Amino acid sequence: MKSVLAAILGLAGMVGVPGNAHADDPLLRPILPADSAKWITPQAPLHIYGNTYLVGFGGLNVVLIRTSAGLILIDGAVPQGVRAIEANIRRLGFRIADVKLILNTEPHFDHASGIAALARDSGATVIASAAAAGVLRSGQPAADDPQIAWGVAYPATARVRAVTDGTPIRLGDTIVTARMTAGHTPGSMSWTWRSCEGRRCLSTVFAASLNPIAGPGYRYTAHPEEADAFRRSFATVRALPCDILITPHPGQSDGDVKARKLAASRKPNPFIDSSACRAYADTYAALFERRLADEKAGRAK
Repeated sequence: MKSVLAAILGLAGMVGVPGNAHADDPLLRPILPADSAKWITPQAPLHIYGNTYLVGFGGLNVVLIRTSAGLILIDGAVPQGVRAIEANIRRLGFRIADVKLILNTEPHFDHASGIAALARDSGATVIASAAAAGVLRSGQPAADDPQIAWGVAYPATARVRAVTDGTPIRLGDTIVTARMTAGHTPGSMSWTWRSCEGRRCLSTVFAASLNPIAGPGYRYTAHPEEADAFRRSFATVRALPCDILITPHPGQSDGDVKARKLAASRKPNPFIDSSACRAYADTYAALFERRLADEKAGRAK
């Protein structure tokens, strides 16, 4: 069954394209289809709150923000998921051409390798941190990434605008603010904005991954600058105004459970939780300190 699913997902780039015009499109060629299959399980688009929607998958979140001047997309999943993302955007009544900005949380292939195709199809401007922008432009994993041992090359995005911590990005009536949260990758960036329904406006956070996983042989104890960056990121996320938390992988913040509950009933909205960012930061800060202890004891692989 798994092999069949992987094969189906590997052909996702061809779905909905007349005459399979994109069958040999280099921007849609599947990347690690067997590994990616567990992340890109189909999921209907979901309205979270106000101007905020999910248009991704069961194991990978892709966020859509509706503004008065077009759409903002955050992350792009993998090439074989691009057509499904675009289909979810259409199911919400929008067009891919309505996407004006594409933001990136991290330049790992599972969150960024579909961006080149989405940028081409929409004409959107791609925005990331300076470190992530370099990876997106080259399509090559960064040498200083803690997970470089598992690095995968992917389609490059020629034009990427680099922003720094605290940069406000305005599109129409919406401002999304960049929040540097390095550690999982040197270029990891979280994004915050306000989502409103009537007079009730909530602080919404798409937080980059805080998972301290690292490839074989990598030691944070040998890279104190990366360890310090991680600790700063935990503090940043912990302190963010945060009524709604979304994470790159839903399971990192119980987003998979919340999505199922919200799809069944919108009241109460399970994504509204003012303690979610603190809990997220605390969970992964504890895992990070445990990893450091394992490294010092020689238990880390």
